[in-house]
Amino acid sequence: MKKEVENEMEDELRPEYNFAQMKGGVRGKYVERYRLGTNLVLLDPDVAQVFPDDAAVNEALRLLIQVAQRQQSNTVVQQTE
Repeated sequence: MKKEVENEMEDELRPEYNFAQMKGGVRGKYVERYRLGTNLVLLDPDVAQVFPDDAAVNEALRLLIQVAQRQQSNTVVQQTE
């Protein structure tokens, strides 16, 4: 005799999550943004603790870009001397 295989997934949602009662949801709300592409990155937890939001990350990266550009400019000037 073969054992019965349970094919149905176990329902792990809590009873209070009744999606039928939720209003205002829009299907495909962000589909255009997705199609244009995203530039999301996942920060490691230790890095995320230092940067509270995307503005802080952008500010730090812009500063790093400036430092790298200055370093590159100084290297080019030193090589031509």
